[in-house]
Amino acid sequence: MRSYRGMSPLTTLVSLVADLGRPPVEDLDLDGIQQARTRVRPRNAVLDRVLGTVDPAVGITFGTAPARDDHEIPLRIYRPRSLPDSRADVPVVLWFHGGGWVWGNVVDYDAICTLIASRVGAVVVSVDYRMAPEHRAPVAALDCVDATTWVAAHGDVLRADTTRMAVAGDSAGGNLAAVVAQVLRDHGMTNLRHQALLYPATDLTMASPSLDEHANAPVLSRRSVDAFRDHYLPPGEDPRDPLVSPLWGDLAGLPPALVQTADLDPIRDDGIRYARALEAAGVPTRLTNYLRVPHGFASFPGATPVGRMQQAELVTELSRALTGPIR
Repeated sequence: MRSYRGMSPLTTLVSLVADLGRPPVEDLDLDGIQQARTRVRPRNAVLDRVLGTVDPAVGITFGTAPARDDHEIPLRIYRPRSLPDSRADVPVVLWFHGGGWVWGNVVDYDAICTLIASRVGAVVVSVDYRMAPEHRAPVAALDCVDATTWVAAHGDVLRADTTRMAVAGDSAGGNLAAVVAQVLRDHGMTNLRHQALLYPATDLTMASPSLDEHANAPVLSRRSVDAFRDHYLPPGEDPRDPLVSPLWGDLAGLPPALVQTADLDPIRDDGIRYARALEAAGVPTRLTNYLRVPHGFASFPGATPVGRMQQAELVTELSRALTGPIR
């Protein structure tokens, strides 16, 4: 039985709607998962107050980046309309959406991507990576690496300064952002100035104590966490492989990080443990654990008392990293 204790009434209501709006992943077969992927959240004035608005001052275009296996990775590109085409000194944020590597879509993240583009003054590139179980690990991670590498080499196409880049994402997307930061560091690329990780999944060995503490949490339960991992991780794959569990990677020399966690989240301790490991490796890290909110709270900022605070912290940290001197 799911527990909603400790949450505000509005957050509880939104969490109930989220729980009832889609069957849990562990109850779906492949057809059900594929159908769930096609669902885009409806938008109207009431929902916008809860889910956040899509900023009309940001233009949305599309592109593709080549993957190493000749697949074309779709990109959803956001650029503030106030920036003339002649300006190329604009930083870039790569965004990787959440959804347990199994579902989610780039359209549902228009609100947060336009927020970042507008307030940071950046080009945001949201990567539509391939998902499990049709494409198991490390396909999603490699798609994100390949898309980021392509973006870094094509500032002229984006009319942006790709020497000033950040990676960001929520949940499974936070996992992918952390993996991309490690792989690009290993390749000697110095484009990344920051990584913003929202309640990231960082350890697929399932060793975080919060998995048991919040096993019946709303929005994301322990059973769902297990199902997402089982869909993503190939049979026999070592869950300590840094391509799937960045906590087990070499963390030295990574770009500064913001890690935001949700206190009522079964994977809360994935983020906390990763932040502490980054600090131990000498990486400047800011960790904020937001109280009385469940997993996914950044996707319904109007339903929580900390939604605006979370957004302000995210935008501030990205702005400092991308517009200030190189650290």
